[in-house]
Amino acid sequence: MKKLVVSLFVLLGMAGVAQAQSADELAKKLSNPVANLISVPFQYNYNDGFLNGTANQSYINIQPVIPISISPDWNVISRTILPVVHQDGFLPGGESQTGLGNITQSFFFSPKNPTKNGLIWGVGPVLQIPTATDGIANNQWGAGITGVALKQSNGWTYGILANNVWSISGGDKFGNTNAAFLQPFLSYTTKKATTFGINTESTYDWENEEWSVPINFTVGQIIKIGGKPVQITGGVRYWADTPEGGPGWLGRAPGRDLPFSQEVTTLCPD
Repeated sequence: MKKLVVSLFVLLGMAGVAQAQSADELAKKLSNPVANLISVPFQYNYNDGFLNGTANQSYINIQPVIPISISPDWNVISRTILPVVHQDGFLPGGESQTGLGNITQSFFFSPKNPTKNGLIWGVGPVLQIPTATDGIANNQWGAGITGVALKQSNGWTYGILANNVWSISGGDKFGNTNAAFLQPFLSYTTKKATTFGINTESTYDWENEEWSVPINFTVGQIIKIGGKPVQITGGVRYWADTPEGGPGWLGRAPGRDLPFSQEVTTLCPD
């Protein structure tokens, strides 16, 4: 079901890094999903307008990213997403649910240096680990493949991150799941460390043939707080498509909030 939805969100990234790194170099690293940089983002998200405005959801994604050197030329980038969720209105009677979602664990095997043509890439397995509680999500195992490819040149970063996960629980009570995730992205970083970006975080449910397509427009700036670099990013989100009963804005009851997210990311130097 298509919705014309706009949401505001703010992303905050905090970095304690070597003084030798310039602000624009740091900003470019933050645009690269497989950069050789340890980070631990804590991203808070709020979505409203589910079930025709009767349900809402908030969650914190804990997302450690850890590069591991496995040879002089290769890294394995471990990317973990653990959702901590609170939601209202999804159960009969409007009862609240609080608990964990399923962990998504990705491993990208990535060359330490770009190719001769400047391509940065990584590919590897992705796992869905059944950690969901309180009925937050289908508590089942899943597995699939993930990959990322991008280029960085003259301040521009452009590429795509994607995965597909299939349930492997053997016909449990939740049935079969098969979902694709597509995140094309484009950003430009100025010499003053201002980054302008656009991306989608689209998912496609192959079993139900449904899209969820948020499009994000962002502007970020590296500043210093307490002598340490901090990236502050803000933007707007447009929902080009959502499933029936998905998050929305137009047509919701007066006084409800726009969907948004806030993120704090701590970074470690190379």
